[in-house]
Amino acid sequence: MSDDKIKNITTAIFSLNEDYYSELVSKLEKVKLVNQVITISRKEQLAYKSELLIRSKYFFNGDTIKKIIDAVNSSFLLLIICDREIDISVDELNKMISFAEQTDSGLIYSDYYERTDSGMKIHSLIDYQVGSIRDDFDFGNIILISAKKFKKIVEKLISVERNHNFSGLYDLRLAISRISNIKRLAKPTYKCDNLSISTDKLFDYVDPKNRAAQIEFEDTATYHLKEIGASIKPESIKRIEFKNSFTNEASVIIPVKNREETIKDAIESALKQSTNFPFNVITVDNHSDDGTTEIIKNISTNDERLIHIIPEPKNLGIGGCWNEALFHPHCGKFAIQLDSDDLYSDANTIQKIVDKFYEDGCAMVIGSYKLTDFNLKEIPPGIIDHKEWTDENGCNNALRINGLGAPRAFFTPIVREIKFPNVSYGEDYAMGLAILGRYKIGRIYEPVYICRRWEGNTDASLSVEQKNKHNFYKDSLRTKEIEERQLLNKMSD
Repeated sequence: MSDDKIKNITTAIFSLNEDYYSELVSKLEKVKLVNQVITISRKEQLAYKSELLIRSKYFFNGDTIKKIIDAVNSSFLLLIICDREIDISVDELNKMISFAEQTDSGLIYSDYYERTDSGMKIHSLIDYQVGSIRDDFDFGNIILISAKKFKKIVEKLISVERNHNFSGLYDLRLAISRISNIKRLAKPTYKCDNLSISTDKLFDYVDPKNRAAQIEFEDTATYHLKEIGASIKPESIKRIEFKNSFTNEASVIIPVKNREETIKDAIESALKQSTNFPFNVITVDNHSDDGTTEIIKNISTNDERLIHIIPEPKNLGIGGCWNEALFHPHCGKFAIQLDSDDLYSDANTIQKIVDKFYEDGCAMVIGSYKLTDFNLKEIPPGIIDHKEWTDENGCNNALRINGLGAPRAFFTPIVREIKFPNVSYGEDYAMGLAILGRYKIGRIYEPVYICRRWEGNTDASLSVEQKNKHNFYKDSLRTKEIEERQLLNKMSD
């Protein structure tokens, strides 16, 4: 590839850290990597001057993205999120350009090398899918965009028209996906420092201080779903008339494996519930080999409301355990979640959930919860109420976020028809997606559940590989749901 072609790149650097920014610009100049540098910064001026400085309080707002696009005079735009030290060579950039041309892609991202205390390691990302529309999809720190492709869709960027403060880059990415490929180069093309992410990031999208951003992201995602024929109109959602006859009105479902530290607390929290209807508690003991089985047996001996199931299969995930409980002959009309290390907030949780089913005629009810440590001391961000949900657009916005909330409760006949996937991550989200596009979902915005965060949680201290596996699976669920919606919408036109 000729030097002229290499230089036919505009680089836009989002300067989140000026120290790293200065080093990066110096490196780019030395290797003559680009023919134009645009800098996005909150400051009036920087130590290293670029050809164009875009001052912006909000780095990724619609107006900033529009200014970048208007300034591009090259075949490719290289976006660099500069929040840590980054190294990229001409040869590696060549690979990205060649890959973009070979795959006729509008956007390219790649794996990268990450400097850690134990040396350089490959940080793999995941492939982009139709269902990768969550706003926190990880593209890494460097993105290569085909200018000739994105120039065509600028007029369709609603963030530009409405000047969204937060979702301009998200909007650009979704717009590109509607007219072109988004591809991952599955080999490292640059190096960067390790950037540790706090577990608090798990809950960033429901932090009240981020509410303004969430509204914008929802607006952008909803527009995208409409454009690709995958949005659902609220008036198409069905209400349910509860005519089914069950011995128990409700069952608390607790899948469990090796939770001797917490299972007693969870079961007692359920058995202490005060209701005006009969209920039971079904524990699905997934072949525990610590003291969990004995604890459940001891409690069930003294309280016949506790049903202790040890399933015959030994390959069940959490979803498979849920299916075992749902098809038990004593499962109630409503199946209500309680994780084996969590608690209900008070003795009225089950009653509130069942009342909500009848009030809204819904197939699923989702509550709100409080985050605590193992000793029940509240930890940030505190109450998780998922107020990003609305009856008017929740069925669409749910495809943008990575979780629906807790506790989750289901109308048993419907989930028996659908069945949970036999996995131990995302099984609840899969069921929620299957329901929310067809039936009404009820929400309780006061905390009725206590979620304990501790080292024993299934999502504690996950490796990059595990996080990638989880995220890819949820993206695949969204892909399936989007494709089903597109088919249904075409059939109803």
